[in-house]
Amino acid sequence: MTEVTEVTEVTEVTEVTEGAQPVPPVPPVKKDRRVLRAVLRWTAAVVVFAAAGAGTAYGITRMERTDVPGLATEPDGRWEYPAIVKPPLPSGSPAPFDQANAANSHYADLRELLLPAPEGAKADKALDGEDGWLAKKDFLAVYEDKDDRGVIDQLLTDQGLRHVAARGWTTADGTHTRIYLMQFETARVVDSLQENDFTGYDAPQYALKGASEVHLDEAFPEKAEVENVRHYAYGEAKPYGAEHVREAYLVSGDVLGLVVQSRKGEAAAVPFQQTVVLQSQLLG
Repeated sequence: MTEVTEVTEVTEVTEVTEGAQPVPPVPPVKKDRRVLRAVLRWTAAVVVFAAAGAGTAYGITRMERTDVPGLATEPDGRWEYPAIVKPPLPSGSPAPFDQANAANSHYADLRELLLPAPEGAKADKALDGEDGWLAKKDFLAVYEDKDDRGVIDQLLTDQGLRHVAARGWTTADGTHTRIYLMQFETARVVDSLQENDFTGYDAPQYALKGASEVHLDEAFPEKAEVENVRHYAYGEAKPYGAEHVREAYLVSGDVLGLVVQSRKGEAAAVPFQQTVVLQSQLLG
């Protein structure tokens, strides 16, 4: 703690004895108050910035490695991503969770809100769509049951789906990642879809291809929550099918997202968690 000492002016009083010639008082040294104020301001600023720097360093070093997805650490299974920056907002548009944005709309280009592929991954061209927009029928293909696809198709139409942006890739270890972002008119629509149609406490309402039985991923760390984004993560139950499937629904304002990872044998937990968190950060 820095001690602040109050500086006051001290006036020296000279005693005059009887019979002695009065000694003229020594004129006080004029202090430039502007200089003094400047020194004090700079001193305070240094203290504040030093404290802030110390606080930031403490906050980072006290976090668990899995709490900071982009922090360079010893190899723990995470992928190397390029620099991830949120896209700019159109001039005059509020951020999705500003008080002025009652509908919690994402005004940034939805295609630019997709997480980029990690370094060395092979892009899934099938998800590029036309001008970056994926056709609804291509999104529906992720679900196993034909009847479910019909129900979801009608549901998305009734709820005013605006468009779907998607991205996918395969890493060197064979893990296949797919990310879908669906945008609607308002956050209220997305909340209703999440609560009533897509997610459940222990399992999602509709099975994905290759994952007929999935359950809540209880190993997903609670500290991975991102402000303004809710995630619902699930994992395929053993015995796995041809591939082990992990999936997570993301709810962020007017956007409903789906992250799917699959791999022959077993899909590792760490890159799945990392992908969900980073995509959530872009949406939040």
